[in-house]
Amino acid sequence: MQHRRRLLQGLLALAAAPLLAAAPAPQGGPIAGMVRVRLVTSAGPIVLALDAKRAPKTTANFLAYVDDGRLEGTSFYRSARRKGNPKFGFVQGGIGTDARRMLDPLPLEPTSRTGIKHLDGVISMAHGPNPNGANCNFSIMVGDNPSLDARGASGGFAAFGHVVSGMDVVKAMLALPTGGGRDAMKDQMILKPVQILRAERLDGTARPTGRVKPWLLGPPRG
Repeated sequence: MQHRRRLLQGLLALAAAPLLAAAPAPQGGPIAGMVRVRLVTSAGPIVLALDAKRAPKTTANFLAYVDDGRLEGTSFYRSARRKGNPKFGFVQGGIGTDARRMLDPLPLEPTSRTGIKHLDGVISMAHGPNPNGANCNFSIMVGDNPSLDARGASGGFAAFGHVVSGMDVVKAMLALPTGGGRDAMKDQMILKPVQILRAERLDGTARPTGRVKPWLLGPPRG
């Protein structure tokens, strides 16, 4: 009787094996070649997967800000809606013009080198007139934005990952009331910016830079 019971258990295990092998990997786990980061915002959480393989410099730069706590207390401050279809565009956040939080300038990793295009849900590093002078202001795409890719003499912007979860939060931010701003940002500043309460890496070990943190000493003077 015991022998039959063991035989039956063995047959059931063999029958279940193909089903177990075909089961999808649990959602929310590590992704090969990526480093996941969670942004906890006042509008809800956003989880990003940063492409450390194809955009190593831009990913390392973003992680330095995360590991140092330089993004805590910053915000999403810009909603750039497409004029023809306001449900699409991008939202922008980060350290703004707070020089106390800035690390060394970041050289551009263009899409022509990385192959990461500005598609829906992609995160990209912003920069000013100097494409090699980025710090940690970044944009998240809502819909495709191919005009931000490298083309011709323009290096475009450095896309370096994508949203894993929280696109509903991103879309809600895109729809927030805006105004103010000037030049390219005219009428695009979110009237009540969404606070970034915490930024934390979900994969690997944090590597703080060890640099001083003057923003913790109090508000800027002037």
